[in-house]
Amino acid sequence: MSGRVVFLDRDGVINRDSPEYIKSWKEFTFLPGSLTAIRNLTRAGYRLILITNQSAVNRGMISPDELRDMHARMTAAVRGRGGDIIDIFFCPHRPDEGCDCRKPKPGMIRDAQAKYGLDPAEAVMVGDSAKDMRCAENAGCGGRVLVLTGNGVATRERLARENRPPDFTAENLLHAAEWIMNRP
Repeated sequence: MSGRVVFLDRDGVINRDSPEYIKSWKEFTFLPGSLTAIRNLTRAGYRLILITNQSAVNRGMISPDELRDMHARMTAAVRGRGGDIIDIFFCPHRPDEGCDCRKPKPGMIRDAQAKYGLDPAEAVMVGDSAKDMRCAENAGCGGRVLVLTGNGVATRERLARENRPPDFTAENLLHAAEWIMNRP
């Protein structure tokens, strides 16, 4: 699979984030416009892959099976609105565990690259955190889009202070999708 790949963060991009973590489907709430954005990207021929840190698993707050169930419900809702997320890569590790998959490390994107034979330089990463933007850099993604939902506003300020702006800053995932679909 080459070109037309969009890596999406989950919490703060597709659904509302919480400092207490999203531990159940009951706590999962789609952000306005996110389902439409995913549908529009899917219809435009993009392959969407979820890349998400989920340390709540190794913190003992949610089991791997509960997380898989939440993701199954999320992808079913996405499909019900005409979109498609072709795969989900998640890191269950806490920051102190030193894994290679936790963003900002590029392990999940490298795993997607190996599984699908994709070129990250042709892909775009959409996220709301500095970790997302750094993961995209570390993996060699061709585009980095920061959404101002979730932690995006604070991240925009941090990236400006560090003189590491994203390629585009979007109000939300729907705005990001419009930019992705219209970029040269």
